[in-house]
Formats: sequence, structure tokens, C-alpha cells
Amino acid sequence: MGCAASVYRVGGNKKHMKIPLVTILSPSIRVPINSNFQKPLKGLVPKDLADRLTSSRNQIALLAQQTDVSAVPELLRALEEYLPLLIGLTDQELGFRELVEFKWKGLDDRQEISVADSWFELLSVVHMMAMLTLMEANSKLIPNQTVTTEEVESTDNIRCAVDLLVKAAGYLQFCLQEILVRIPPHIKMKLPVDLQENVIEAAYIQALAQGTEMQLASAVESKNATLSVKRRLACEQLSYFGQAHYCLSTCHDLNGYGKKHLSFIKWKYLEAKAAAYYYHGLITDKGSEPSCHISAVCCFLAAEAILTESKKACLNFCLTLPITRAPTAWGAMKHLNKKVPETAVKKSQMYAYLLEQEKGLEVLPELPEFELSLKADEYELPDKDAAWESEEWMIPNQTLRNHLTDDEGDDK
Repeated sequence: MGCAASVYRVGGNKKHMKIPLVTILSPSIRVPINSNFQKPLKGLVPKDLADRLTSSRNQIALLAQQTDVSAVPELLRALEEYLPLLIGLTDQELGFRELVEFKWKGLDDRQEISVADSWFELLSVVHMMAMLTLMEANSKLIPNQTVTTEEVESTDNIRCAVDLLVKAAGYLQFCLQEILVRIPPHIKMKLPVDLQENVIEAAYIQALAQGTEMQLASAVESKNATLSVKRRLACEQLSYFGQAHYCLSTCHDLNGYGKKHLSFIKWKYLEAKAAAYYYHGLITDKGSEPSCHISAVCCFLAAEAILTESKKACLNFCLTLPITRAPTAWGAMKHLNKKVPETAVKKSQMYAYLLEQEKGLEVLPELPEFELSLKADEYELPDKDAAWESEEWMIPNQTLRNHLTDDEGDDK
């Protein structure tokens, strides 16, 4: 489920895939490879508990390979059911952290990684939940991937997408603050690009940026939203995308899908910047001083030039492999594609005499900065499965040395 095709198809059969429409980008995804917990946990936990771990994890692998985006909720439920079982392996007191080798692969590049650390497994699971939630948010906005000119759906679906975006941001924030800090440096060094700190942080900020983009879309359609509200949302969106771009641009080993992710953020950054200058220009133009009108014209002309660049960036994103499509303009951009060029021409002509008289005032003003208002939903891990708390299955005479000896005997 990388930046493109697998964002909309969780796995498996690619021959039926069409070029997907992208409104909300799910940067990457990894899925588990079938595993068996019986051998590494032999004699340490009851057989039925090891069987439950194996069955739960393999069910996730099966769903990921055989289902499309319509089954994302089922896959999320499977991950949520696996977590309480997995958490027992991360318990320091039980000492099982490094006993099991966890294997994952990227659906796009097929790159496999195998790490004997249950905190790596936890990182992979929660990250997968975040990517699936971003997929689900995109499907709310573009439910029909087969229509060539699909338009983003209703206000209710936009509101639902915002809820999913802040939920995804919560998963990614948890990865950053609670999981990555527990993974030792030697394992961090071998993590694939999409699980590295800067890339996860970029995806986290991007989710909040796109949530703000949805809020701006709703504000543009609302009769009650003021120009100040629209400008603030556009400026916040710009700040979010600027931070996300910085996070990704500091990564020197971005693979193809990382480059796709970066091109998406650049496109959205330019759209937000055009919107911010347009709304700032409208507010500035309300002033009575000649300098206000000149600054407003500078804003409108800047918005027009940036909007042109954003369209080029959109095309670059779509053509960066894997190839994707962008939906028809919607929300703020549907409005701005029409209003920005019109306003730039109209105001330039209206204030041409001022521009001629006061050439020294033709300076593009700085955009105002606002406190970023959209926050991630706080995510907490579920409680450890009750099976881990049972004392009946504890085997006091079974030492790690005996366990390893048993394994050697099994290999003979």
C-alpha cells in the first residue's frame, strides 16, 4: 500500500488494478509474512497461546494479500485483536522480547525485513494501522475508483475524512513518542525508509495538514465562515505541509515511494501557499491606505503564479512512479482556480495607477503565522491479553538455556 496502487489495494492480485485516484495519500505500507510462534516459544508459554499468536498474525497476512480497500475495516479489526496478544511479548518482566523473529515485506517494493524484537513488531503493526486509516479516509472522499472524473464527496464524507486523518495522526504520533524511543540504535539503523523517524513524522504532520485542508474545504462552502477563518486555515495548512516537507527533505536515502511522497507534499504545499496569499490579499485590500491595495495586488499576483506552479507539481506527482491520478478540483482549489486569476487581473487593472505611482511599495508581504489548531487523537495501547496474566502456565523449571537446548534438539 505504497504511495499509489497499493494505497487502494491492500495486496495480492495486481492485474485488475487501475490507475488510482489520490486525494489523501497513504505513503507506504508493510504487511506481515506468515510466521509460527510455536518453536521460539516452546516450553515458555502454553501451546494454545502460541497458537493464538500464530493464527492472529497469519490472519492479518492473509487479509492483506487477498483483499482490496473495501476490507480495510476488517483488516484493522484483525490488527486490533492481535495487539493484546503481542503486548505480552513486549513485557520486560516476561523476557520474551527478542525470542521471536518477525518478518515483514513492503507491498510495493517487496523488500523484506526480519527483526527479532517485539517492539519492532509493535511499531510495524501500529504503523500499518495508520496507513490503513489514511486509505480509508481517501476512500470516503473517492468511493468509486473506476470513474475517470470522480469528484470528492459530500460535506459529511469530508467530516468523516477529518476524523480518520486525526486518528491516523494519533497512531503515527504514538509510533514516534512511545515505540521508536524503545527500539535500540542498532535496529533503527536497519529499519526501512518508511519506518524511520523523519518519514513517520512527515506522515504524521501530513495527516494533520490534510485534515486542515478538509476544514478549509468546508469553510469555503460555508456561508458563515469569514475571510479571517479561511486565511487562518490556509496559513495553518501551509505551515503543516512546510514542516512535513522539511522532515522528508532531510532524508537522503528516499526510495521511489519516498520520492512520490515528497512530490505529493510539494504539490499540496504550493496549493496551500496560493490559498494563503489569496485570502491574505482579500483581507489586506480592505485597508484604506494605498499601500494596502498595492500589497493586496502583490498577494493576488503571487497566488496566481504559485497556483500555476502547483498545477505543474500536481502533474509531477501523478507521473512520479507509481503513476496516480488526481481528482477534479474540489473544495478550496475548485473555488481558487476560478477566482485567483480573475481577481489578479481585476485588481491589477483597478490599481494600475497606484502601482505606477508607488513602485517602491511593490513588496510581497509576509503571511501571518497562527498557532496550529488541529491535533492528533491520542492513542493508547489496549490492555495485555488476560492469558499473559495467568499463573497456571508458568513453568518455573524451564530456563532459557533449557529452551535453547530443546530447540537445538529439534533441529537435529
